[in-house]
Amino acid sequence: MSTQQMVMYEEEFQEITVVIERLLQDANAKVIFLVDKNGQLISGVGDTERFDTTSLASLTAGNIAATGGLAKLIGEKEFSILFHEGEKDNLHISIVGGRVILVVLFDSRSSLGLVRLRVKKSSDELSAIFEKLLKKAEDKEKRGVSDFPFAEITDDDIDNLFS
Repeated sequence: MSTQQMVMYEEEFQEITVVIERLLQDANAKVIFLVDKNGQLISGVGDTERFDTTSLASLTAGNIAATGGLAKLIGEKEFSILFHEGEKDNLHISIVGGRVILVVLFDSRSSLGLVRLRVKKSSDELSAIFEKLLKKAEDKEKRGVSDFPFAEITDDDIDNLFS
């Protein structure tokens, strides 16, 4: 999979939001977050205001990285699904499309089986959206178009600005 910087477009962001809002309802979850592997929050739905989303995103990415290290130690590529069971709330964490992390917070009103079933379907939909995003970025790159506002600025331009 490509390691280029991901650019999120409004159209795909709306598609992602629709998918995770449906997952929130179908899995009877409390909160759903979508995080990139660098620890940046992409989107969140549900009762998100009660969380420090920056910390949650970075800790989730760290958790995935740490378990990735454990997986390699035992000869696995990665653990694509993690589950944490708490006293009141549970976390289902899964890697989607090898690039993003889907975090589902749920309680006793749902079940792990239901969450896993609904996450599987949503993961397929999200993977397709992220593939479309990557293709769009690759097409723009081939045409020499950049979505990064400072892509054309060189070190010489910066030196000239401050001298």
